[in-house]
Amino acid sequence: MKKKHSVFITRVVPGAIDLLERYCDIEVNTEDRVLSKEELIERVKGKNAVLCLLTDSIDDDVFEAAGPQCKIFANYAVGYNNIDVVSATKRKIIITNTPGVLNDATADLAWALLFSVARRIVEADRFTRQGRFKGWAPELFLGLDITGRTLGIIGAGRIGTNFGKKAAGFSMKILYYDVKRNIEFEKECCAQYVEFDELLRYSDFISIHIPLLPETRHLIGLREFSLMKKTAVLINTSRGPIVDEKSLVKALRDKMIWGAGLDVYENEPDIEQGLKELDNVVILPHIASATTDTRTKMGIMAAENILAFFRGEIPPNIVNPEVFSNKK
Repeated sequence: MKKKHSVFITRVVPGAIDLLERYCDIEVNTEDRVLSKEELIERVKGKNAVLCLLTDSIDDDVFEAAGPQCKIFANYAVGYNNIDVVSATKRKIIITNTPGVLNDATADLAWALLFSVARRIVEADRFTRQGRFKGWAPELFLGLDITGRTLGIIGAGRIGTNFGKKAAGFSMKILYYDVKRNIEFEKECCAQYVEFDELLRYSDFISIHIPLLPETRHLIGLREFSLMKKTAVLINTSRGPIVDEKSLVKALRDKMIWGAGLDVYENEPDIEQGLKELDNVVILPHIASATTDTRTKMGIMAAENILAFFRGEIPPNIVNPEVFSNKK
């Protein structure tokens, strides 16, 4: 029997499918790839809701193709820079995201990257696998100390706070910068608010935890790298375009900084030429939230946003609430 609402899901995601199919007619892209814009436009036609991923570019053309009956796009991510929210709001289309649930997983991965770069874990693993290990040596893969060093956190939101709390076990001094002071963050993490350039100058490790906005695009470039210590490590698990990737390659190649750990890239899935050839960078395929529990919870959250809307409720994770308040 046909159900009242129809939902298109742009990729197989854990948690969401089982929940949505209990109440809705669902259609799922079962291919393990991102749909082209033309394919996406064709598949959203006539649906009442769309569950999309950060890899889907959702613009006005997609909203137009979906039709006036489609009033919610639920993003399977905390960030939503892949969606034209301004256009959605003009069309009175609700956009939701999945905040909070991936805080631990993302912060954990940022720490994994920090340790991997500082202690040269990937280099040493490759060296050992290649059969080059001939025994202990006093200068074999010398890395950086972490305990007691200065940690700079850019962005004191949910994930930045989670990341900062985990530094307590390493007796680190924490500096942070955000567009506004976060007193709770300072109390929870024993952190000191500093200006952006001061954070760059004095931090041994710098971790980025801010959203991608017009004003944060290329926040880190050659000028910023020139301010950092030559022994500094940069970690980015936020969004790739926050770092000017061409400048990062130069900074790593010219030893302007010690190293970098990346889970995100400026032009995903493409990676800046020269980056993969450098030993002083650890590169991961955007897996910060990739734990079984986290990804399942994200799927359930995205589905619950859709189902709440179908029940006539305000979705719990709406990012443009002015749409809902003005709906009649």
